[in-house]
Amino acid sequence: MMMKIATLVSLIGSTASFTSHHGAPPSLVASSTSLSMNKPAGHDVRSSGPAMKMDPEELKIQEALAAHQQNAPKLGFDVDVRSLVQYNHGFAVMSTNSKANEGFPGGSVVGFAPDEEGRPVFIFSGMSTHTQDLLADPRCSVTIAAKEFKGAADGRVNLMGKVTLVGKEERETMKAVYLAKHPGAFWVDFGDFNWFRMDEIVDIRFVGGFARAGSITPAEYAAASPDPVFAFGSHIASHMNDDHQSATIGMVANAIPGLDVSEAVITSVDSLGMYVKCTRTPRASDQPQQFKIRLPFPRRAEGRGDVKVVIMEMTQAAMAAQNEKVEEVKPEAKAE
Repeated sequence: MMMKIATLVSLIGSTASFTSHHGAPPSLVASSTSLSMNKPAGHDVRSSGPAMKMDPEELKIQEALAAHQQNAPKLGFDVDVRSLVQYNHGFAVMSTNSKANEGFPGGSVVGFAPDEEGRPVFIFSGMSTHTQDLLADPRCSVTIAAKEFKGAADGRVNLMGKVTLVGKEERETMKAVYLAKHPGAFWVDFGDFNWFRMDEIVDIRFVGGFARAGSITPAEYAAASPDPVFAFGSHIASHMNDDHQSATIGMVANAIPGLDVSEAVITSVDSLGMYVKCTRTPRASDQPQQFKIRLPFPRRAEGRGDVKVVIMEMTQAAMAAQNEKVEEVKPEAKAE
């Protein structure tokens, strides 16, 4: 897949960039290396200060984390983007070229629904400012945040393109698409409301969280299919975060030996695994730091029931590994 992307790769791994509470990555390693495909179009953060020494044991943990993350299966950017748009809550920020204030962008929170090709469909009142803006200049930007969006660790997509008025012959089709996402949208039958669609997408930018950003082409977006597990992944994440966070902490510890975290919040779930926002205080430090890691499934999950089975298997494996550690410690304790 052709994509413009530059990803942070250092000892802490591409999807596990440590951040402070302000979201800026501190200098934990002597240097960082940018991994790029084609021309860099993502993030490249380099340390300009003096190299900092790291505790040897902490260095081992960081190296293990980096190796794990580089090999962790994940959805491609195209599927990630297509899934986020498809299973969104149906609201976005639209920025148009203001007709009333020439040269300035006009921002509005608008409802939308993606059609089968992933093109956002809108219905606007003829009196709204964004309607007047689009009729004068169809070029606009639509920013869509993940359904579970709470901050910088969560995904968002920006679509740039041209939003144009839909012809009368397609209005019933647009109505069905929109009501599937917004079943209570009674205004779809109002005579002074008009249907619009982003028929031409020219650029797509994606931020998947800490140190995971890039872009895909409109052709890649159009060819991608939404991940089926992503549709209900947020419900699984909420359940695990509310009732079984200790199990998630155990799964993280089992996946990356030595990485003991105090908090592990699942931000998204797909057919290949989960993204988890972790909180941890590194060795020789008293400042907790947050980072996001990929926690892959041992195999592709095929549905809701299968996801439950896979997570149970991972939880049981983590518990078994922990029990083995306890048994190993017991002889040492008796000898003392």
